Amino acid sequence: MIFNDHFQNFKVYQIPKAQLIIADIPYNLGNKAYGSNPSWYIGGDNSNGESELAGTSFFDTDENFKPAEFMHFASTMLKPEPKTQKIEGVARQKHDAPCMIVFCAFDQQMYLIELAKRYGLNNYINLVFRKNFSAQVLKANMRVVGNCEYALIFYRDKLPKFRNNGKMIFNCMDWEKDTDSEKLHPTQKPVALLKKLINIFTDEGDVVIDPVAGSGSTLVAALELNRKAYGFEIKKDFYKSSSQWVEETRQKQIDIKQYGYAKTLLSKQNDFLFV
Repeated sequence: MIFNDHFQNFKVYQIPKAQLIIADIPYNLGNKAYGSNPSWYIGGDNSNGESELAGTSFFDTDENFKPAEFMHFASTMLKPEPKTQKIEGVARQKHDAPCMIVFCAFDQQMYLIELAKRYGLNNYINLVFRKNFSAQVLKANMRVVGNCEYALIFYRDKLPKFRNNGKMIFNCMDWEKDTDSEKLHPTQKPVALLKKLINIFTDEGDVVIDPVAGSGSTLVAALELNRKAYGFEIKKDFYKSSSQWVEETRQKQIDIKQYGYAKTLLSKQNDFLFV
């Protein structure tokens, strides 16, 4: 479920607390937002000259984003840590604590780490995602180009829930490009990558929240994995497209459970099959 509202108004909706929060926060790029995006140029080709998007920002709401408000939301809406259990008289921690994954710019990381500590998120793990492409190659004067995305895993004190069949993961992993989903948002994250993260840090039935939902891809990934998904998006145009995608995904999962296939989606694409 996605709400056309600011995440600070979460109390109105009485949503449950999350096992996992995933957020792609504004990178504070200002009027250089399209600097590493093909849209900076007409037709995505620098030989055509700059487009009308050159020197503009992605969203007029980015400058109103308050990181402290975001951290307060996260600290409030993450589930409490599980209590230490005694097994045969020995205190043992159950490593099922909640956590938050924040996609961010490289130079935002130290600021976010220090800010998170003020809200009780005392520990972090760096994540690096390697792309096999870089839009920065469009810049004729650049020879060393960026091909990485960055994120931070935040948690309080106890280790987060970790599900990967007992296998460790590297904190540097490949970026799984999304070729199946419609591009609804300039900074849309791939569903396959989000599903990988959700699978690692949650179980079926757990709650996943994206407070800055954008395209809704986090919610789509969560629903496809039978998690409960909630998100907030303040821009009406993005909310409209993302809520439609989320609702279609929700209905698809219902159909799969009931019929074994996505009946509603197929009927839309092939009306003649369901007359």
